[in-house]
Amino acid sequence: MADEVVLLDFWASMFGMRARVALAEKGIKYEYREEDLRNKSQLLLQMNPVHKKIPVLIHNGKPVCESLIIVQYIDEVWRDKAPLLPSEPYQRACSRFWADFIDKKLYDAGRKIWSTKGEEQEAAKKDFIEILMQLEG
Repeated sequence: MADEVVLLDFWASMFGMRARVALAEKGIKYEYREEDLRNKSQLLLQMNPVHKKIPVLIHNGKPVCESLIIVQYIDEVWRDKAPLLPSEPYQRACSRFWADFIDKKLYDAGRKIWSTKGEEQEAAKKDFIEILMQLEG
């Protein structure tokens, strides 16, 4: 029996993008299901009853939630493909640090740009650019 892989996601989600990139890097074929975040599907609510958010990877009927956990799952399940993380422990730790940095810094800064106006929004834009420059470095 072939693997059935479904990704519940929203096109603009940076967290969903993380899962889509991992699937693409591993060459995994999957069904993409776009979610309306204002009117969540019954499938999303059933597959992620705790947080009720995307992304959700459904592998052979079993849900995996939270983007970093999804990426780790993809890497562990499809071991026959090139690994997503470096094999050396320190390099893996560095990769995980930057993923955590993005979760904690980039997302919050981006959200402030969308949810504020005026001077507060301008400050958020500056913070966002500084974060991107730090990532670039």
